[in-house]
Amino acid sequence: MTNPSAIAVSGLEKHYGATRAVDGVSFDVAPGEVFGLLGPNGAGKTTTVEILEGYRRPDAGTVRVLDCDPQRDASLRSRMGVMLQEGGLYPALRARELLRLFAAYYEDPEDADTLLDTVGLTDAAGTPVRRLSGGQAQRLSLACAIVGRPDVVFLDEPTAGMDPQARTATWGLVRDLAARGATVLLTTHAMDEAEHLCDRVAIMAGGRLAALGTPAELTQSATASDVWFAAVPGLDTDALAHALSLDGTCVVEERPGEYLIRAPATAGIVADLTAFLRDRDVMVSSLRAGRQSLEAVFLQITAESQP
Repeated sequence: MTNPSAIAVSGLEKHYGATRAVDGVSFDVAPGEVFGLLGPNGAGKTTTVEILEGYRRPDAGTVRVLDCDPQRDASLRSRMGVMLQEGGLYPALRARELLRLFAAYYEDPEDADTLLDTVGLTDAAGTPVRRLSGGQAQRLSLACAIVGRPDVVFLDEPTAGMDPQARTATWGLVRDLAARGATVLLTTHAMDEAEHLCDRVAIMAGGRLAALGTPAELTQSATASDVWFAAVPGLDTDALAHALSLDGTCVVEERPGEYLIRAPATAGIVADLTAFLRDRDVMVSSLRAGRQSLEAVFLQITAESQP
């Protein structure tokens, strides 16, 4: 017998007057999966997450979290961690006091001081929440979400306002959560974050599910036959086009050091490109052939979904 989905959404609808904020959305999230819910502002992803968290009631359809109804099953609260984008933290409490308060809600919480060190807030442990920087408050909110060792974690823009070091550390925390069996559902506007962290992503647009799959599936199945690469700026694009037996307009430097070859991504094109760069002792720092970035796919899908 297979394990039930950690999160199950079927035919979900939520209306605000004539506006269908969520319009027939269905997806499942497996135990231990990192699942990204993506979409532009107003796509319905926040409403969907709030229904899963039990903060809003659906108008139609069903949702299950750990095989429980988040509206009715109070026992689910102790198994679920929620990180809000705005934090929702008590501003007068100090960081350590706040985390210890949250830890007291659970039977077997993480050690507060250890967790503060993990999220890089040891030096700010005695600082009132209202005096924390935006990135520090975001890290404290993350710590509060996971202090109870939850089985399911909802993360809303988990790295918003963080510096690169804190962002990298947060990515590591999310991977560690999944490695120990927790299910993570996150929303993010950072496509590189979704591509690096998520096992699968769902893209919402206009209240509906516009795409669902692994980042590799979505980027590979997208219409993209071009070759894109990054190298030193100022390459002779006319010479490169000649070496590839292409018209001069087929090779462009879109931005300094970023080049697009408008031609089918064949093995021959890639081989001729690398030979051209080798002969000029130029290293390629990134190469993408026959697929788009997740950001490009996201923009394409959401644009096509506009009424």
